[in-house]
Amino acid sequence: MGEQPIFTTRAHVFQIDPSTKKNWVPASKQAVTVSYFYDSTRNSYRIISVDGAKVIINSTITPNMTFTKTSQKFGQWADSRANTVFGLGFPSEQQLTKFAEKFQEVKEAAKLARDRSQEKIETSSNHSQEVQETPSVGLCVVLQESGRETPSSTRASSVNGTDDEKASHGGPAEAHLKSENDKLKFALAQSSSNVKKWETELQSLRESNARLSTALQESAASIEHWKKQFSACKEENDQLRGKIEELEEQCNEVNKEKERNAQLSRRLQELETELQDKELELEELRKQGEIIPELMSECESVSEQLQAAEKKNKDLEEKVRTLRTEVEENKHRQTNLKTELKNFLDVLDGKIDELHDFRQGLSKLGVDN
Repeated sequence: MGEQPIFTTRAHVFQIDPSTKKNWVPASKQAVTVSYFYDSTRNSYRIISVDGAKVIINSTITPNMTFTKTSQKFGQWADSRANTVFGLGFPSEQQLTKFAEKFQEVKEAAKLARDRSQEKIETSSNHSQEVQETPSVGLCVVLQESGRETPSSTRASSVNGTDDEKASHGGPAEAHLKSENDKLKFALAQSSSNVKKWETELQSLRESNARLSTALQESAASIEHWKKQFSACKEENDQLRGKIEELEEQCNEVNKEKERNAQLSRRLQELETELQDKELELEELRKQGEIIPELMSECESVSEQLQAAEKKNKDLEEKVRTLRTEVEENKHRQTNLKTELKNFLDVLDGKIDELHDFRQGLSKLGVDN
């Protein structure tokens, strides 16, 4: 079955400062997932927490560990194998209590698994010692049954025995030796099976680590891919901002053109008023020329002035036509600029909506990870 999660929560992860051994150093920028894992093949428990592609907690729980509550929402434990102290900050006291209760439960399970393992080792060692001591015990039994000390030849015959003696004295010792040998063979077979089991567990652990490494590499590659896409979107956003600035500059130019057109309109009105005044003046001069024949010379002068005024009037009319033409062209240009600006703003709104949808998708992907 491999390693499976049995309890999961979220907390802020801290580690003790290795230099001062007093201050806490945050291991994660935000609350991350912290899980208890149980390995059925190795009968072991671990606390694991991953922040993105970085493993910030990988602590195997032993019976000697102790989880201590230092405040209503903070707890810590020391890991001698990792040579550090881990601290967890929880959003509520209830979550801290649940984590501490699970730690105590897992600690008791780890202690029970260790005691069972020691019992198996002691049983195996006792069997091997019994098998090694069996020949001497059998020899003592044979000597005790002889009842007295004999010479070396007689002692040898008592140990080796005749066929009758082997049948009467050697039978129980050989049965005992055979039983102990069977026990030793069983212990050796069990040790071999345990070795195969441990090799299988080691292989499964290697495969699990390989899968974890592959998953971390894929996660890192995915993060790099999204970073590149985010950079591309950022560059596109910068380009759109540059275009917006250009359009704003064009709008400012349009406003300047409007002001210029307003000035030209005011100037045109002034010229028209001046022209009306000149026409009134010309009319008065004509009346004066009709009424006073004696002022012919003055009339000639007035005529010359009139001719000059008419010429000036024509020039002014030409200027007015030119100004009107410029006003119409400016109005037409302003209309075109407004149309282009409206089209660009529509395209810009579409791009902004696409960027917003993409950002929401990116945020959702970050939450899922």
